[in-house]
Amino acid sequence: MESRVAVISIIVADTEAAEKINLLLHDYGKYIIGRMGLPYKEKAMNIICIAMDAPRDIINALTGAIGRIPAVEAKVVCAKQ
Repeated sequence: MESRVAVISIIVADTEAAEKINLLLHDYGKYIIGRMGLPYKEKAMNIICIAMDAPRDIINALTGAIGRIPAVEAKVVCAKQ
């Protein structure tokens, strides 16, 4: 399968969801290029960006799994190449 470079942007409104997110990221670790997490204390939320190089179905599976966690939103942007 052809791999794509993608970025998943995640907004976490409940810090209790962090453990579930980390478990998912561990499961997909071989596709992750890098990760950046920013706590936004003024709004009581966290912002996470994940850079990946993976087949499209893997990217969509991870994004969907993260998005199904309560109090978490996830969106993906893929490179055109």
